[in-house]
Amino acid sequence: MSGPLPDRIAFLTERPFAHRGLHGPGVSENGMAAFRAAIAAGHGIECDVRLSRDGVAMVFHDAALSRMTGVEGELSAWTAARLDQMTLRDGGTIPRLDALLALCGTEVPLLIEIKVMGRHAGPVCEAVARDLARHSGAKAAVMSFNPIAMRWFARRMPRMARGLVVTEQGAQGWRAQARRGLALWLAQPDFVACDIRDLPSPLSTRARDEGLPVLTWTVRTDDDRARAARHANQIIFEAAGD
Repeated sequence: MSGPLPDRIAFLTERPFAHRGLHGPGVSENGMAAFRAAIAAGHGIECDVRLSRDGVAMVFHDAALSRMTGVEGELSAWTAARLDQMTLRDGGTIPRLDALLALCGTEVPLLIEIKVMGRHAGPVCEAVARDLARHSGAKAAVMSFNPIAMRWFARRMPRMARGLVVTEQGAQGWRAQARRGLALWLAQPDFVACDIRDLPSPLSTRARDEGLPVLTWTVRTDDDRARAARHANQIIFEAAGD
């Protein structure tokens, strides 16, 4: 990369990000115990956000609740108040994004991956933006596989660091390359988050040449770390065996 990063996105390369927090046996992914463990170890945090039925940003990866809570149905079918009462496998509750932002304060870097159901990105983006507005000093960035979500932030919160999440697994050829090019144009990202299995790739090389930091996920092994050191600016990692 040529020269230092702008101040508003420099935190993206400060330290590794723990994927869904520092989780493992007895500590659930995307739970407050995992996030506290990541902070205690000096890492940044990566999390996933979905929208409750009543428009609250909840920290949860899957569309369905069953794997992490044992409750049948999708998260989007429940109100935030009801989701607050559900427990994860480690006994903790499903966090609200607002609570995680409060935990991170102004010192802990936070990557917020926005999960979009269907074509309509606006409602979940609005919910995330409301929470971010309450924590204006946060070292936070938004990112998504969905370029429309990032375009929403480019238009309405242009100084919010935003990234496009990309995987090329099962998506090769000129049509896939064209779709990724269109996604980059729509998202207008400040950084890209690439699948470690794809590195190095024309997209990641081009991004770095153009001054965009490349984050890479999900780094689990020594070989992954070595690859990331050559072709990325920072890692989103899980401990091997998680």
